[in-house]
Amino acid sequence: MLKNLEEKFNLYCSSKNFEINQNQILVIKKLQKYYKENFKSFISKFFSKGYSKKGFYLYGDVGVGKTMIADFFYKEINEKKIRLHFNEFMLNFHNFVNERKDEKEQNIINLFVRNLKSKVSLIYFDEFQVTNIVDAMILGKLFEEIFKENIKIILTSNIKISELYKDGLQRDQFKPFIKIMEERSFEHELKIEDDYRKSKENQKQRYFFPLNKETNFKINKFFRTITRDKKKLNQVINVKGRDFEIKRYFEGISRFDFKDLCDQNLGGEDYLEIAKISNFIVIENIPQFNDINSNQQHRFITLIDIIYDKDIPIAVTANQKLDQLSSSKSLEKQFKRTISRLYELTSID
Repeated sequence: MLKNLEEKFNLYCSSKNFEINQNQILVIKKLQKYYKENFKSFISKFFSKGYSKKGFYLYGDVGVGKTMIADFFYKEINEKKIRLHFNEFMLNFHNFVNERKDEKEQNIINLFVRNLKSKVSLIYFDEFQVTNIVDAMILGKLFEEIFKENIKIILTSNIKISELYKDGLQRDQFKPFIKIMEERSFEHELKIEDDYRKSKENQKQRYFFPLNKETNFKINKFFRTITRDKKKLNQVINVKGRDFEIKRYFEGISRFDFKDLCDQNLGGEDYLEIAKISNFIVIENIPQFNDINSNQQHRFITLIDIIYDKDIPIAVTANQKLDQLSSSKSLEKQFKRTISRLYELTSID
């Protein structure tokens, strides 16, 4: 039984020299309630009436501490659990479907969720968002079955449930998912004035700009330092029959030009494979984004989400300083999260 969560959180913040914020404490209290309702003893479950809310949906602007709080709670829970990037979760689902093409849709969903239940009782999705129409159309049925099987879900996001997949194609088919999530989840907004990732104690150190000879000299010098005594290897990843060569790979350190990763027809599957074999990543020549290169920006957002989720430090070169990187109109909200994550990923602890 998880007790004294607030007290543990205060001790955790003190050990990390984090400022204790009352808005964050309120979230901790709500998580304590969520835990009490969902992780009961067998006897309590047997005599309880109705159904509890299986989801906890925490949303708010970038840098307010959503991930820090959700990570803390996740680590405190002694359950069969898994922390996944949503792209990775849906790739697992689609692969499961492809292996059983002859099955009816609902049968496949039932089989997938039963298989999931045999492994976990809690799933944690950090920075949840839906951008893919195929995922949008299936999520209602998938999450309905997940909740029926008493699998709990923690999610963090930049936006409230009702605004998920806003302006997306065929959004009407996504509304059943919104209804299920609103009915079966605790939903709470976390508001903080400052983005802690941009604080003076966490200044960026591996973000080089602008794109000129001096910056090129700095990143080359940095790269020589981190790859000293490491061998250059011939590294090729294969995703569903497609080969992708990492031309500059030194025993876990990968170096790319932005165009290598985002101008090509790559996606979450490819980035996950890169992340599996990388413990440090260098990305050069990040451009300014606009409506013309929004496809490349979308890939870049997915890439940074996966790198962040896998906790891989990076170094980058870019056209402008970090807080001046522009965005296409359609991706402005999502890109705020990317900017904030870049602050953290390029900072030296």
